[in-house]
Amino acid sequence: MDAVTEPAQRGATRWGGALFVVAILTGSFLLFLVQPMIARMALPRIGGAPAVWNSAMLVYQALLLGGYAYAHWLGRIGIRTQAAIHLGLLAIAALWLPIGLGDFRMPPGGEPALWVPWLLAASIGPLFLAVSAQAPLLQRWYNAASGGRDPYALYAASNLGSFGGLIAYPLIVEPALALDGQSVLWSIGYGALFLLVAACALLLPKGAAAEVAARVSETPTATRVLLWIALAFVPSGLMLATSTFLTTDIVAVPLLWVLPLGLYLLSFSIAFAGGRTIADLLTKVAPITILLFGGLVISCTHENPFLNAGVALVLLFMVAVALHTRMYDLRPAPDRLTGFYLAMSLGGALGGVFAGLIAPVVFDWTYEYPLLILAGGALVPQAFLLPAVAQLWQSGMAWRVAAFTAAVAALAWLGIANPGEILGPKAENLAFLGVGVLGLAAIGARVPFVIALTGALFIFGGYRALAVSIDGDSRTRSYFGVYTITDYPSERTLAHGTTLHGTQLVGSAERERQPTTYYVPGSGVGQAMLALGPLFGPGARVGVVGLGTGTLACYKQPDQRWRFYEIDPVMVEIARDSGKFSFLRNCAPNVPIVIGDARLRLEEAAPDSLDLLALDAFSSDAVPMHLMTEEAFATYSRVLSPEGVLLVHISNRFLSLEPIVSATARSGKWWGAMLSYVPEPDATGDATMSDWIALTQDPASLAVLMIQNDQWRPLPSYREFAPWTDDYATILPVLRSLDPDLP
Repeated sequence: MDAVTEPAQRGATRWGGALFVVAILTGSFLLFLVQPMIARMALPRIGGAPAVWNSAMLVYQALLLGGYAYAHWLGRIGIRTQAAIHLGLLAIAALWLPIGLGDFRMPPGGEPALWVPWLLAASIGPLFLAVSAQAPLLQRWYNAASGGRDPYALYAASNLGSFGGLIAYPLIVEPALALDGQSVLWSIGYGALFLLVAACALLLPKGAAAEVAARVSETPTATRVLLWIALAFVPSGLMLATSTFLTTDIVAVPLLWVLPLGLYLLSFSIAFAGGRTIADLLTKVAPITILLFGGLVISCTHENPFLNAGVALVLLFMVAVALHTRMYDLRPAPDRLTGFYLAMSLGGALGGVFAGLIAPVVFDWTYEYPLLILAGGALVPQAFLLPAVAQLWQSGMAWRVAAFTAAVAALAWLGIANPGEILGPKAENLAFLGVGVLGLAAIGARVPFVIALTGALFIFGGYRALAVSIDGDSRTRSYFGVYTITDYPSERTLAHGTTLHGTQLVGSAERERQPTTYYVPGSGVGQAMLALGPLFGPGARVGVVGLGTGTLACYKQPDQRWRFYEIDPVMVEIARDSGKFSFLRNCAPNVPIVIGDARLRLEEAAPDSLDLLALDAFSSDAVPMHLMTEEAFATYSRVLSPEGVLLVHISNRFLSLEPIVSATARSGKWWGAMLSYVPEPDATGDATMSDWIALTQDPASLAVLMIQNDQWRPLPSYREFAPWTDDYATILPVLRSLDPDLP
């Protein structure tokens, strides 16, 4: 070691390691803070279409992959030259501060899948790319500055920072700061990051030690690189598939998407940590968890949704830790570090593309979820639980596997068919238990284990999902979710995930025209529709945001002019074109349906073009936040006539939206009343409990509604709540589980 580089390496030993950790933590924190922040900024401008978020996800993953490729490319030059180039890139990227969207508007008829990536890339691309390269670059610099110490543990710090940024945004940053303040905070953080990177660069060795380090380790084989990609692909895809599965088939809890992504990031911190005890322990337990939890979580039972959600999250965490631990165990020497991370990033991006974009097009159900569980079982490290089990699989493997397969198939058949009630009323459970015992005996023998896991997935939910798909026209899927049509003797229902989306009675023309569920005559919207004549005369102009099955169309009278706004073209096909539901065909066959995000489409509508606007866009309990802001309500006010009425459907299992609507109405000088409808015990027509708020800027219109039905009550003021705006909105204060005093 020469006299010039020795002091630098001693400095790195004393405190430089901590400096590198802080720099990596800061960069990763900022990276995962900017993702939800820029999406929040973009929401009012580009709408809430899931296709928009899929496009945004691809931009993030592409920029992350680009950042890792850039870091890999820098490995061809000397270490101090790398630092100079990267600091230069950080300085150039600072020209995009303060962070925010470019001053662009999507043109009328623009394609979001093409326009949104361009908007996001132009707005934050250089910043995101520069910061995303931080983790692999600083790990390489640390290796050089510390005299060859293993840098991989710093990746654990990187993902700990990512986890912190992800959690901090919805819990701390968004509730505390408006978007302008968030942008300033992020810009300050970026400045601090620049100084930290510059300080790390000062610790880099000079002279010969700073030249390009020769790659002396063995070049990874193509098989090894493909295995790295696969080990990254499965957890990434499973993270997105878990989010989709939970919000589609279990429970659409707000902020639920944060938990899968957070656990995914946390798994890297455990798998790449210097201490191996926790990672090794969880990896040994992972095959058992996959076998027992995999079948349970896709069982399609909704009696205990939060328990099922917990099981799904534990399953994701165990798979991610096990596969990322195997990836860590297969890591190359530090001189191949950036290539390793490039392969990992590519696998993660491909997993996101599969689960986020390909699966919704190819599958009519969330089949990507069990397929990725199965792939996780095939890739997870395995060891025999007992020596006797190991001896069982040491010889005669072919015939043993054949007998094992036959046993699993027989148990699956008994559990599903249950001939003669041989297994009693809990046939599926007993069959699953039998397959589970066989699977435990197969842990360590990969092929039999995968066969047992396949049987478990098939018994508990898989065969039912396949049966509906084979039926052909009972279920369909889009980027907006999974829609299932179910026929009963007296009615036909449409479910969006686990939420009832519409019901039509069958048996006669009169029954088919009868409004049901949230829209019965006694509901708030039903009462408002019956008051259209007294309010606006025979030629009332009505707009409805959210088509559903088209139930509300049967309130339409001959001289009234209606139009629906629907974001999902698949919903239009179900309600109008499939022949499954006849509300539109029977009651309003020629009513126009405007496709697209309702707020954007209403901004294009003429002023004073509606008398009543019904806002019913909260499918599966999700809340399109941009439809509930002051700016959105200003759009509704512009479209409505001076005496017009806005109806807001706020029925929600997890949020109390009444205070937010009340606060927004107060700021916009709306008069408001609320009707909470509870059907009588003997009510017919599948009536459903519902909460509707009526708002108007003409108190005379509200008086007409309240005279017609005395169940309308004045809307409380909730002065302690601030209205949502495009610049500031948070759902934390209105989570029912967090504030039991809310209505």
